[in-house]
Amino acid sequence: MSALGLFSDLLGSNHLRLPLSSWLLANTPEAAETGPLVLCGVLLSLVVVYLAAKVGGELCARINLPSVLGELVGGVVVGVSALQLLSFPESGGGETGSLIIRFLEATGGLSLDAAPTVFQAESEVLNILAELGVIILLFEIGLESDLKELIRVGPQAAVVAVVGVVMPFALGTIGLTALFHVPTIPAVFAGAALTATSIGITAKVLSELQQLSSREGQIIIGAAVLDDVLGIIVLAVVASLAKTGEIEIIRVVYLIVGAGVFLIGSILLGRLLSPYFVALVDQLKTRGQVLIASLIFTFILSYIGAVIQLEAILGAFAAGLILAETTKREELEEQIIPIADMLVPIFFVTVGARTDVSVLNPFEPSNREGLIVAAFLVVVAIIGKLVTGFVVFGQEKINRLAIGVGMIPRGEVGLVFVGVGSATGILSKSLEAGIIVMVILTTFLAPALLRVVFQLTGKEDTPDADQAALEEVAQEKS
Repeated sequence: MSALGLFSDLLGSNHLRLPLSSWLLANTPEAAETGPLVLCGVLLSLVVVYLAAKVGGELCARINLPSVLGELVGGVVVGVSALQLLSFPESGGGETGSLIIRFLEATGGLSLDAAPTVFQAESEVLNILAELGVIILLFEIGLESDLKELIRVGPQAAVVAVVGVVMPFALGTIGLTALFHVPTIPAVFAGAALTATSIGITAKVLSELQQLSSREGQIIIGAAVLDDVLGIIVLAVVASLAKTGEIEIIRVVYLIVGAGVFLIGSILLGRLLSPYFVALVDQLKTRGQVLIASLIFTFILSYIGAVIQLEAILGAFAAGLILAETTKREELEEQIIPIADMLVPIFFVTVGARTDVSVLNPFEPSNREGLIVAAFLVVVAIIGKLVTGFVVFGQEKINRLAIGVGMIPRGEVGLVFVGVGSATGILSKSLEAGIIVMVILTTFLAPALLRVVFQLTGKEDTPDADQAALEEVAQEKS
């Protein structure tokens, strides 16, 4: 994940970052020999990803659950926890644990000496495709969002985000030190891991439930974006605390100012320049002019977001918001769907594939301490986010429970915290296992719970749900 590479710089550690396979670029006999096998490995991995996504998604759709939950479960089945069809260097299994690599050895003539290189490159390509998938997902979510409505619910979203960071952090840190006698710095780190919210998972579920344009959906999305920024800042603080025992004030200020300038500046500048963008696109004569021009704009903002040590997905979301204000919105929404259908499942399946559910096994003695800690962390993780829906002000007849549930999933963001904490060595095995279990359960429970809370309040996922919400907003404005 790109976030792992970003925060390994904060820690002065390079082993979190997947090294770019220089042999792929080198004109050497080894590159010429293994290059086709890397392609074969990637193709087989994509076959596994799409089968897992489609089978899992279809099964969940038939029992009235969000398909994204099926993609996550499908990833677990084909990943390190079960079939080991998808394996990654950071999971610790290596090339010997990858069935795809073993299949290439049996059918493609892959030598034992070249297997580690092919495995590394194949995993890296899949990681990059997954990153592109979440970038496209956030661009699509931004495109489907209403910037005016986001601005209108901005104060409520900000309150939700702040409470959603402060509450679980405080409860987790204090509880770990008081109940489990965890040392202060590891407890602070674990508390920080509780603050994250996976905007990708929540946004996908809201989109499937056709609640993205509802007031609840807009508050959740706005809060999740702010939560992502706050999470980055919190991680920077605790990472420097773990490394040196001191907080780097300059870096914290830089991240806060950079996040504000980037998000507000990109949207304001984008709205100013969007008429020129439309005029330029109208002059193009080749096929795909709207889609390609939009992707160029999206990738530029994503690059800026990543290079200033924020997240690429924030740039993608901002690009979607900006282009949603243009006359090309409907055309672009239609054209981005096939791209999203191709790339987004890779992200969700690989998140599931990396999840090691063996830490949930209570019959393994080494897991029991971690499960006790995990039970506490899961309760704090859920309560700490559920309360956010009840701090929303100035909104009547709003589904406060849905807002709280929408903030629960930690997903890939929580795994970033685990990766950084593991690299520093400050997390004990039981505490690390507890955080992983918390991430797993919140990620898998939230999509199902979100559907339930919308149905209990009468907001079914009907085709008219979004339109009804928009009409209600329009009546309020008038």
